[in-house]
Amino acid sequence: MAQNTANGERIPHACLICAPSAEAALDKARELAARAVCSGEGSLKPCGACRDCRKVAAGIHPDVITLSRLSDDKGKQKQNITVDQIRTLSADAIVLPNEAKRKVYIIDGAETMNPAAQNAALKLLEEPPAEVVFLLCTVRPMQLLETVRSRCALVKLPGAEDPEGPDEAAMDQAAGYLKAVNTRDDAQILRWCAQNENIDTQAMAAFLEALRLRLADMLCMRVKIGRFSRAELLGLYRLSEKCTQYLKVNTNVKQLFGLLAVDALPDGNRGNAID
Repeated sequence: MAQNTANGERIPHACLICAPSAEAALDKARELAARAVCSGEGSLKPCGACRDCRKVAAGIHPDVITLSRLSDDKGKQKQNITVDQIRTLSADAIVLPNEAKRKVYIIDGAETMNPAAQNAALKLLEEPPAEVVFLLCTVRPMQLLETVRSRCALVKLPGAEDPEGPDEAAMDQAAGYLKAVNTRDDAQILRWCAQNENIDTQAMAAFLEALRLRLADMLCMRVKIGRFSRAELLGLYRLSEKCTQYLKVNTNVKQLFGLLAVDALPDGNRGNAID
């Protein structure tokens, strides 16, 4: 994956925008979209003054299209971007631009594409139509297929997760924590946390990221560690996100491991070990 290659005048056909928040990713995507369609005569892109730049800023440019999760009949946003949405995008991408020289597709929350949608997107990224730019916005780059990530130039904003993922040691540590939790034994969970609580803040951040990735894989049934219920996995995922937020406000690492020990499972789910 290219590193921060979208800094020149010419935007690559596909960029993966990794940011600490969805809002930051979308802001960067709009900036790159304006650069891609800018019709100003000067060398500075985006100029901010031409018709195309003004329309992008107002969110009304017909050649800058944002794709995000649909909402259900109650107005609640659905869990995933679907393969049908990507197929519709693919069909539209071969149509010539309305006003600008290029078309730009912003995929908001690209990590929410389900597996079929990611595979459809991969085909599009491998054989992109001429003069089309795809901007994939994400706060969880490792939830995207490696093949999708590798087809995009990287735009990584400060504070964003590493799109290459945590190191092997952090992944092993995450697996160790889940195995301890799977025993349903308070003493074993506390013992494991006590044995690992002396790591530094950077290592703790890597461990929590690895834990989220492991849990995401388990929720999608790509990896199996023990016999956790879906509710337990979701609870652990929320716990890992809570600890990540606490770490960002300088909560002590030992306190976080205490939280990981005490809140690992609901009281009713503790008891005999499950293999």
